[in-house]
Amino acid sequence: MGKLFGTDGIRGVANQHPMTPEMALQVGRAVADVFAGGKQAKIVIGRDTRISGPMIESALVAGICSMGCDALLCGVMPTPAVACMTTSMQAAAGLVVSASHNPYYDNGIKVFNGDGFKLSEGIEDRLEMIALDQKAAEQARSIKNTGRVDTISGSEQQYRKLLLQALPPGMNFKGKTILMDCSNGATYRVAPELFKELGANVGPLFVKPDGKNINDGCGSQHPESLARKVSEVTADIGLAFDGDGDRLIAVDEKGEILTGDQLLAVLAAYLKQSDLLKNNTVVSTVMSNMGLGAALKDMNIKHVMAGVGDRYVVEEMKAHGAVLGGEDSGHTVLLDHHTTGDGMLTALKLIEVMIHMDKPLSELKQIMTVFPQVLISVDVKDKPEIDTLVDVTAEIQKVEKKLAGKGRVLVRYSGTQPQCRIMVEGPTKNECQIYSERIASTVIKAIGK
Repeated sequence: MGKLFGTDGIRGVANQHPMTPEMALQVGRAVADVFAGGKQAKIVIGRDTRISGPMIESALVAGICSMGCDALLCGVMPTPAVACMTTSMQAAAGLVVSASHNPYYDNGIKVFNGDGFKLSEGIEDRLEMIALDQKAAEQARSIKNTGRVDTISGSEQQYRKLLLQALPPGMNFKGKTILMDCSNGATYRVAPELFKELGANVGPLFVKPDGKNINDGCGSQHPESLARKVSEVTADIGLAFDGDGDRLIAVDEKGEILTGDQLLAVLAAYLKQSDLLKNNTVVSTVMSNMGLGAALKDMNIKHVMAGVGDRYVVEEMKAHGAVLGGEDSGHTVLLDHHTTGDGMLTALKLIEVMIHMDKPLSELKQIMTVFPQVLISVDVKDKPEIDTLVDVTAEIQKVEKKLAGKGRVLVRYSGTQPQCRIMVEGPTKNECQIYSERIASTVIKAIGK
C-alpha cells in the first residue's frame, strides 16, 4: 500500500504523521476533489468517541469546504451508520474518524464512496497522490464559493430503520436478556436503544465514554469481562462491539466466547437452510480458522478466501455473488442488508437465528469445531518482505515440516499497526503456542522494536 492508506483507511497515532490536522485537511481536499469532481457536493462525516476525534473532524471539514463542498456532520456514530447516511443523503462520499479497535491515542480516517462501499486500491492511490500534492492547496485558494457545514438530524433514527428492516416483519426480542459491551465507543447510545426498542431486557456495559477509555479492557478485543457477567446473570447472549461498531464478538449463555468465524458458520447454516445463501457461497479471509473451512465443506457450501480486510472480503463477495462474508476478528458482512461490516446488524441476525431455530447459542455454535490456534503480535520497527528475512523463513519452514499437513502457519504484517502477526494452527494448543513463540522470537531478533 502507499504512504497513507493501510488495509482499512488511514491510521496512526493522533497528532503524529499521518494523523495530523494538516494531513487531515489535505485528505478532506482530496476526497472533495475526487468524489465531487469540481461540483458542489455533500460529504458525510461521523466519528467515534476518542478525544482526538473533533480535532481530526474539524480539519477534514476545513479541507472539504475549501474545495466548495458541503460537510454534513453525524457526530458520534458507528462506522456502518455513516455508510448508511452517505447513501440516504445521496452524498458524494462518507468519512469516518476512527481507529476502530485501536487504543484511544490512535485515530484514523475511513472513506466510503457514494454507494456506501469502501474504496478500491486504485481510488485510494489517487486520493493519496492528491493529498500529498500541494497543487490541491493552490486549487482550493482559487475557490470563492466555499462549502457549508451542517449537522444532520435524525442520523440514529435513519440507521435504526435500516437495521430493523433486516429482521422478519413483526419479530421482537421480548423475553431475551442481552448484555452488551459497547466498548465506550460509537455504539454506546444507539445499540442499547435499538435492542430495548425490540423488547429485550438489555444490560449495557462500557457506555460511559470519556475520550480515553474507548477499547480500554473492553469491547470485541477484550470480551472476558462480558463473558463473566453473562454467566453471573444467566443472560441469553452477550454482545461485544468494537470502538466504531463494525465488529461483533458474541458470548453464549454459558459465558463461552465465540469467534467471528463461528458466527459466520452459524449464519451460513441458517441462511442455507432458509434458502437465502445466494450462490451457496461464503467468503472469509486467509486468517480464518481451518475449522470454518471444514464446517462449510460439511454443509456443502462453497468457501472463497480473500485477503485480510473487510474491503477485500466485500470485493470477493461481489465477484462471486455471495451475501455472507467476514473475518475471524468479528467483521461480518451481510450484503443483502448493508454495504459494509456491521456489528449491530450481525447481532440482530444472530438473535434472529436463535429465535427462529429455538436453540441457545451454545447449541448453534456446534456447527463448527474450532481448530487450536495461537496468534502472537510483535511490535516491529519496519516491514520488509517476510521472505527476505532469512532466519524467520527458515523457522517457518521448520514449523511447517513438524506440522506435516496437520496445521498451518501464517505470518503477515498488520495493515493498521506497526506489528507482525504470527498465527499457528495445529493439533494441540500447546504445540501452537510453542511453534508461534519460536517464530515470534526470530521476528523480534530480525525487526522487533
